[in-house]
Amino acid sequence: MAVKIRLRRMGSRNAAFYRVIVQDGRYAPTGRFIETLGWYDPKQQGNNFSLNIDRVNYWLENGAQPSDTAASLIKKAEALPAEKAVSGEVTEEEVPAAAVEAEETSEEAPAAEEAEKAE
Repeated sequence: MAVKIRLRRMGSRNAAFYRVIVQDGRYAPTGRFIETLGWYDPKQQGNNFSLNIDRVNYWLENGAQPSDTAASLIKKAEALPAEKAVSGEVTEEEVPAAAVEAEETSEEAPAAEEAEKAE
């Protein structure tokens, strides 16, 4: 099984937001994935990403191949001081608010349509 560490695009148009995921290489980049390792927001200034370094190292040791962008983020995360590097689970508080709002709006639209159909 060819395991890959990739970035999956989230968010809306002109507000790109990415999740760093582990995925079986046989699936499409938009398909099923194994685990979420972190996030990356290219429009955010300063520290615009967060990675679970422990899990990244686990997958790399087990033969996962990172994409070019994922490899760049991993290299940056390993170069950060220990207090700024994320070593544990990626929590909801770490995800930028703009990305959460964009995801919530995309989920609310189908719910509103279902409510109208029920009436």
